[in-house]
Amino acid sequence: MDFLIVLASWFVFHMFFTETINMHLRYFEVNFVTAGTALGFYWVGIFIVTGLYKKLYLVSRLDEFFKVLKATILGALVLYFLWDFGESASITADRTIILYYWVFVFAITSTNRFIIRTVQRVYAQHGKGLHRTIIIGTGYNAKVAYDDLVRNKTLGMEVLGYIQVNGKMVDPESGIDESEVIGHLDNITEIIESRQIQDVLVAVEPERRKDLIDVISKVDHPDITLKLLPDFYQLVSGLNKTNQIFGMPLIEISPEPMPLWEKGVKRLMDIIVSLVVLILTLPFTAVIAMIIKFNSKGPVIYKQKRVGRNGKTFTMFKFRTMYENAESKTGPTWAQENDPRVTKVGYWLRKLRLDELPQLLNVLHGTMSLVGPRPERPHFVDQFKVQIPLYTRRLRVRPGITGWAQVKWKYDSSLDDVKEKTKYDLFYVENTSLRMDLKILIITLLTMMKGKGQ
Repeated sequence: MDFLIVLASWFVFHMFFTETINMHLRYFEVNFVTAGTALGFYWVGIFIVTGLYKKLYLVSRLDEFFKVLKATILGALVLYFLWDFGESASITADRTIILYYWVFVFAITSTNRFIIRTVQRVYAQHGKGLHRTIIIGTGYNAKVAYDDLVRNKTLGMEVLGYIQVNGKMVDPESGIDESEVIGHLDNITEIIESRQIQDVLVAVEPERRKDLIDVISKVDHPDITLKLLPDFYQLVSGLNKTNQIFGMPLIEISPEPMPLWEKGVKRLMDIIVSLVVLILTLPFTAVIAMIIKFNSKGPVIYKQKRVGRNGKTFTMFKFRTMYENAESKTGPTWAQENDPRVTKVGYWLRKLRLDELPQLLNVLHGTMSLVGPRPERPHFVDQFKVQIPLYTRRLRVRPGITGWAQVKWKYDSSLDDVKEKTKYDLFYVENTSLRMDLKILIITLLTMMKGKGQ
């Protein structure tokens, strides 16, 4: 709709400024339709960069107005400087035409979005198009949240029932009927999938704050929006950033930190860097392959199942650094200093982190990224999910060849090490950005040059 609307604004704009527009089109040697199409894609790109597509569901119309205002001002400023840069001294540049064009784009885009949001609001008021929601908690706060959602349909949630958190079924003073409790937190995954839940609202009592870690650990689904109803202390303490959804304060747990355009740039960077490095190091990797082959028996490339984004398993590649069938008798075990399973060549490959080079193929395939939490084996993931709170939240992003935990912590040799690394991984997941990725890559390169790998 945005693309078509911007295209329509170009046609209307041309009707008012036909002579001026045609003069500039002739100068730049483009026709009217091509210019309009290019501008349509340009504006959609601007809207992506400014986050207009980050939240599409029941956005406040006033918030939408200001978002469109900021996006179109940015787009107009870029056009203004591009116009000034490409203008010829032989024709008079009436730069106010950019201002007029901005007015057209802003007016028609904001009107279009206002109409769409109004239609969404009317549908929501009639109970249509609401997100299927469950409330975690069976106390007074849960009942208050339920009443608010039923009373205000424009909050966009249709509550299907309550989820019990602890042994206490229902607080008698809450006003909740036991028949409205549809399950226990231990069965939350099955409930979400069977009832096609879209939103989960956490409304536990203040004295049950200790349950929050358990709740967040178990409600870890990539397609679920998890919101927390804060108590009075949380609101006034300033420790949490809340979002107002038509007057109802909610804290969104683990919102998407990386904008869509940054995700696109990150993926593009993964592809370009992987291709360039693989091509440039091809002779070098051929030498490494021959040395590995002559040094010990077994395949040059070691393949191993790892757990990737959203818990999906994939086959990870790396240069073999251990003797063949090193774990045939012991099964999966921790890495250790001066590991006897590691070959002499493997020791130096690990030291310089060259054993990771084949993982660039995983990056190209999209199962891994250059930067992210290291992928772990299913055997250990099954253990860590039980032993380490919030461990599965590190699976919300693509695993990486290197990561924040790798540059800040040592290799795993015990469960305590994994717990410490998980803290760094969770920090990365919650604060991921292109700037942070570049910082990690630079530190990794310095580590490789200093030979501090393990």
